[in-house]
Amino acid sequence: MSANAPSLNQWQQQGKRISLLGQDIFYCTAGDETKPALLLIHGFPTASWDWRYQWQALSEDYFVITMDMLGFGFSAKPQNGDYRIAFQADLQQALLKHLNIQQYSILAHDYGDTVAQELLARDLDQHGASNGSKNSSISACILLNGGLFPETHKPVLVQKLLISPLGPLFARLYSYKKLQKTFAHICAKPLSDEELQGFWTLISQQQGLRVFHKLIRYMSERRQFRERWVGALQNTHVPLALINGSADPISGEHMVARYRELVGGENIVQLPGIGHYPQLEDSQIVLSAVTSFLTTVIRSGG
Repeated sequence: MSANAPSLNQWQQQGKRISLLGQDIFYCTAGDETKPALLLIHGFPTASWDWRYQWQALSEDYFVITMDMLGFGFSAKPQNGDYRIAFQADLQQALLKHLNIQQYSILAHDYGDTVAQELLARDLDQHGASNGSKNSSISACILLNGGLFPETHKPVLVQKLLISPLGPLFARLYSYKKLQKTFAHICAKPLSDEELQGFWTLISQQQGLRVFHKLIRYMSERRQFRERWVGALQNTHVPLALINGSADPISGEHMVARYRELVGGENIVQLPGIGHYPQLEDSQIVLSAVTSFLTTVIRSGG
């Protein structure tokens, strides 16, 4: 692990807890509140600690904000919680409101991409496609590897089992060894045992495996709300960028081809030899791509 990246314990210690919409949520902020706000949205099955390698550097130029979404990491994992993407987006907006943020950019990954698509859709609902980005509450949106299009998403075995009728049973039987095997498959550059142990802690604490199968329902929602969420990418005036690990078996090069077809070919950074977690597998190149795009957008006035 990089020397300047916080350990899981350090990450937990620097975070805060807040009650949002009746739920106990863990979140972190850093940087000057007067600088442009940047919302970081993590993926499945991990948590906000995913952004640890970029966190300090981004906080020098942005007011960075991130949370563990409901059912993830250090946030609450209620047995009967509302794990719909819409509610996860509600929580993001509630945190932004609490922090008095009206204008912000997004950096999202995996499951977080889908939450970002819902936020873009709400931005369109509020401001309309014809008004342009000047009236948008979102300044820019950067997406890392994720299932932007249900037709190109290639779920791994764990995801298939979790969403099946056997999901509750499989979730209870899920183990650290299964986690290791999955990450060895989806990451082209292997993650350290310290990182994987951290992920296991985030997943399994607070009896997280009891709700593990409920978190995966986003795969069905992506099909249900495809028109809304793909339409958000196609119709938004918010500047978009895609940073993609090409060697990702879930949403790698094949997803980028579909993105070019449906959304367009601008602002795409493809990373050969990188898998599903580019922000961990090659943290510096992702940081460079993120800051380059955001600087360009801010310089041009959004």
